[in-house]
Amino acid sequence: MADDTEGTTRVRTLFLSDLHLGTRGCQAGLLLDFLKDYDADTLYLVGDIVDGWQLRSGWYWPQGHNDVVQKLLRKVRKGSSLVYVPGNHDEFLRDYIGTTFGGIEIAESRIHEAADGRRYLVIHGDQFDMVVRHARWLAHLGDGAYTFALFVNTGLNKLRRRLGLSYWSLSAWAKLKVKNAVNFIGAFETFLADEARRQGADGVICGHIHHAADRRIDGLRYLNTGDWVESCTALVEHYDGRMEVLHYPSVLRARAAEASEAERAGALPAQDRRAVA
Repeated sequence: MADDTEGTTRVRTLFLSDLHLGTRGCQAGLLLDFLKDYDADTLYLVGDIVDGWQLRSGWYWPQGHNDVVQKLLRKVRKGSSLVYVPGNHDEFLRDYIGTTFGGIEIAESRIHEAADGRRYLVIHGDQFDMVVRHARWLAHLGDGAYTFALFVNTGLNKLRRRLGLSYWSLSAWAKLKVKNAVNFIGAFETFLADEARRQGADGVICGHIHHAADRRIDGLRYLNTGDWVESCTALVEHYDGRMEVLHYPSVLRARAAEASEAERAGALPAQDRRAVA
């Protein structure tokens, strides 16, 4: 990573998906902090950035969501390239695929060539979700159940905070423990890897299932950016071509621990600081 003069970490490419702006579940505050902390030559918005499904059923757009949009636009004005790959929740933008406005390019998918020469298919992934493609009513039903699970998460974690316990996600736990959900995730990953191979890519970068990942599938690299509803994760490409999934809350915890250690060391007499070192 390279740092600019203001302390912002600069990377070659930044991939974000599943922000779900327009919903109460969007972690807009953390997302804005992340966008202040990280800059990139190129940004990919890999679908479900704005949640058109939820906005149609009831308008919710607080100032924090405006701030995120303005921050992204400001990055474009300062010279970053931005490619928007729509997903199923912002599928209305698929009517504009192939167009560029305000410095933002709308694309169905993209082959991204990393600094090390490896090629990645960038795609949201809903095209390979059989429920979204063939049973839209069931997809909307599932979306409603997920929204309810997030509502339960909020109340549950208020109680956990009072008890001094860390955040725990019911919906994330269910996705990983319920047999059908596990099978769905595995099939989804395999379908995406197969499509990337068919297009001659070395890997795939996607979103959609709110499950950040970095793994090999039959020799092909599968990368999922995660989401900004629960996990608050992103994918970055460093200037040497290395890909890294960042869990932003973990980044903040590590940063706070380093600051605390530095403060503690600074408060020690010189002799004690040498002992700590």
